[in-house]
Amino acid sequence: MHFEGIYTPVITPFKDDYSIDYEAYSAHVQYLLESGVHGLMIGGTTGEYYVESHEERVELLKIARQICGDKLQIIFGTGSVNPNASIKLAEDAAKHEADVILVATPPYSLPTQRELALHALAVDRAADLPIMLYNYPDRMGVNMEEEFLDRVGRSNNFCGIKESSGDINRLHLLARDYPHIQVACGMDDQALEFFAWGAKSWVCAGSNFLPKEHISLYQACVIENDFNKGRRIMSAMMPLMRVLEQGGKFIQSVKYGVTLDGRVSGEVRKPLCGLNKDDKRAMAQVVKTLKTTIASIVAETPESSESGAFVETIKANINKANTPLAASTEAGE
Repeated sequence: MHFEGIYTPVITPFKDDYSIDYEAYSAHVQYLLESGVHGLMIGGTTGEYYVESHEERVELLKIARQICGDKLQIIFGTGSVNPNASIKLAEDAAKHEADVILVATPPYSLPTQRELALHALAVDRAADLPIMLYNYPDRMGVNMEEEFLDRVGRSNNFCGIKESSGDINRLHLLARDYPHIQVACGMDDQALEFFAWGAKSWVCAGSNFLPKEHISLYQACVIENDFNKGRRIMSAMMPLMRVLEQGGKFIQSVKYGVTLDGRVSGEVRKPLCGLNKDDKRAMAQVVKTLKTTIASIVAETPESSESGAFVETIKANINKANTPLAASTEAGE
């Protein structure tokens, strides 16, 4: 299994009574399918899996698979505070044709590295599908350390990791010491660094409402290997990253981004609450500026973006060739 491109952790729209709005969800999945993203993550943190029942989570997977067919990779989250619940989710992932399962640390229990590995291997046995690990110690309380990675390496199904620790040294460790585990960027403000170290995939919540803009960074860095262009796009994205990460309003901000883009994103389930007017105003301005700036960068041709330096180089070479010294040197040859 290869992970390449932009993977969207899909939001779950809720109605005013906090039931799932499956119609809005289906429309959003259809939009993402048509937007050019490379895969979907169903039942991730952005999807608010932690306040959804087993049945709701499985239904979201079934709908996504029905809409997408075999056109997109679908990663299904198995995260739960209860390890037995993760095993049941893994079983249903295989039953309902997920391509990959996402395996995270059970939160709150703070397992040792050995205990965590035993849990991950049990989930693996339940599904026997390719696995993307999910390392997010800020939410789960435990890092996936070398001992864990060595232990789960006994199964070839562990082929990727969504690295969301924010610790750049983790990226260095994974890229150098575990090259058989494909690294996916899970910390949005480090996407450029991940791509520079060879990562080819980015699990990014912002692609729920800015898929083209996120694809443009992947395209610049991974496909074109143009990190000058990549830096400019990343710089334009940084204000959005700051808005998303401020004040514990990440999911709410992502959902409002979907609303700004013209689709129904619905409510967030408790204990979260929606954005206030000031938050919405700030979000709208950041998104507007980001779109305009990145559209301008992407519209540039290689010739136009480097034209100044190119023209000056040509002029210098012509002037040099026309000097008496250059002429005499050529005559001597």
